Amino acid sequence: MSTRSFIELMLKRTKLRKVVLKFRYRTFTKYIWGDASEYEILSSLDPRSYFTHYTAMYFQGLTEQIPKTIYLNIEQPPKYSRGELEQSRIDMAFSGPVRVSKNIAHYKGKKIFLLNGMYTGQLGVIEMEAPDRSPIRVTNIERTLIDITVRPVYSGGIFEVLNAYRNARGQSSVNKLAAMLKKMELTYPYHQAIGFYLERAGYKESSIRLLRKFDTKYDFYLMHGMKETSYSKEWRLYFPKGF
Repeated sequence: MSTRSFIELMLKRTKLRKVVLKFRYRTFTKYIWGDASEYEILSSLDPRSYFTHYTAMYFQGLTEQIPKTIYLNIEQPPKYSRGELEQSRIDMAFSGPVRVSKNIAHYKGKKIFLLNGMYTGQLGVIEMEAPDRSPIRVTNIERTLIDITVRPVYSGGIFEVLNAYRNARGQSSVNKLAAMLKKMELTYPYHQAIGFYLERAGYKESSIRLLRKFDTKYDFYLMHGMKETSYSKEWRLYFPKGF
């Protein structure tokens, strides 16, 4: 009997199940015994992978929503060449719509994004149990707050991001967040957006002051592609009018 025939026999007569995840750039075929959660299956795609953005918000209790979209990240190799930051470059980058990954698969009624985020050396990634008690790797609260500020499009939008900051108040460390932000060395001045969220979410002035210590050389944007905006002089930040 060939290997293929043996597997087909097992699929017919035992609890062995076949799961096929067709992403844009790669198809994964996994075999499970009986039943397994989508989180267990996705965690097995790559040992370096971890859950981020809206999925991390859900696991960390930062949202009341139960998202039907899952975000799994596999970091890119380290890159050291960074162009000089200029105001015109920032304005151009945030004037249009944000780029959204097309590397998507569908499983059990859920949309799964397989992201290739910047290299961080797994900064802020922890192990915990998913709601179904399966072991997973996910960003901690502080790293999650940074990630959702950078990509609100993967996090339910800026209102959900602000709500996450409010829910994180009392269980997160702004000291830890600021230290992590320095290590990440993000190209754009996202500390201005983070400080703005902290202020709006009602954090203590002593905590907000940690973000004010960062250089504020440029005007920045809370999100991409805004039409009508208001401006925070304190944070040099444009945000949607009415937010």
